[in-house]
Parts: sequence; C-alpha cells; structure tokens
Amino acid sequence: MKRIFDIVASFFGLIFISPIILVISVLIKLFMPGPVLFRQRRTGKDSKLFTIVKFRTMIINKGGSTTSVLGDSRITPLGAVLRKYKLDELPELWNVLKGDMSLVGPRPDVPEYTQRLTGEEKLILKLRPGITGPASIRYSNEERLLSEVADPQKYTDEIIWPDKVRINLDYYYNRSLWKDIKVIIITIFHLNLR
Repeated sequence: MKRIFDIVASFFGLIFISPIILVISVLIKLFMPGPVLFRQRRTGKDSKLFTIVKFRTMIINKGGSTTSVLGDSRITPLGAVLRKYKLDELPELWNVLKGDMSLVGPRPDVPEYTQRLTGEEKLILKLRPGITGPASIRYSNEERLLSEVADPQKYTDEIIWPDKVRINLDYYYNRSLWKDIKVIIITIFHLNLR
C-alpha cells in the first residue's frame, strides 16, 4: 500500500510541480554556472546504493566537509533560498517514482555513515529512505544548529547522527501509512511557517 501511495503521489506531484522545477532550473542556469542537478551516491533499501538527485545549491568544485552549516561560503545565495524551503529536494520525487526512495522514511545517508550502523540499528536499512521523516522534522533546523557549535562535524557525528538513528529505529517499529501522511502534513505545514 505504501509503495502504491508513493508511486501515485510522486507521479502527480512531478506533474503538478513541473512549472516550479522548470523555473528553478532556469534560475540555477542563470545564476549558478555549472550543472542544474546535484547527484550523489547514497545508501538505499537493503544497503543498495543509488544516485540521489537534487537541485545544486553549492558552487562547483566546492570540496570541504560533507557537513554544511547556515552561512556556509560554499552555498550560493540562490542555493540558500532553495535549502531554506527544501526546494532543492523536489527532484527526489523522481527517486521516489523509480523506487529508490519513499516519500516518508529515514533520510538516505552516504555509505560512510550507514557503515557505522551496528546490530539492531541495521534494521533501518530494510526501509526505503525518504524525502522526509520524523528525524527530518526533528532536525529541520540542522544547518542553523550546526552554525552555533564550535565543531559542526564532531557535533554531527556524536550528537545529531546517533539521535537520528534512534528516531529512525523508532519509525521502523511504529510506521504506518496514516503516520506517513501525518508526517507529510507536518512537513508541509512546518515549511509554510518558516
């Protein structure tokens, strides 16, 4: 049932937001020389790697840490707006339609992080990763939070990521379609309040 919901919602979602996708694509081409899309290998269901697709928000050849903070010099002004309203994640609906992702679930991590999962935590990898989820809502202000600590990477590794794992494991045991719909509504409502 969840997969059917994902297919229908992502298909009609892509059709509905296609004008927005077109406008954002043109703006990126005009103001951010380089590719429109950002692609990265992430860990998906059953530990299978897939390529996530997002709108590019950083300068090309950025280098540096995989952890970004509010005001990061690598993020362009347009990219900052896209990130604030999560518009950079709209292309992920294609990942949902393909079956790489779900609308709701744990955010897909890079292999560097998923390889750290041990024991019961690995149950998370039985799920399709999501565009949003309980952990995404809990840390919707993650970039701002990281901008306020002395060592963002250490804070991510020692505080945020373990807490996300805990939240994602709770989601694994207590998930349902109705709870997913509630997460989607909360996500949309929260974005409208930002």
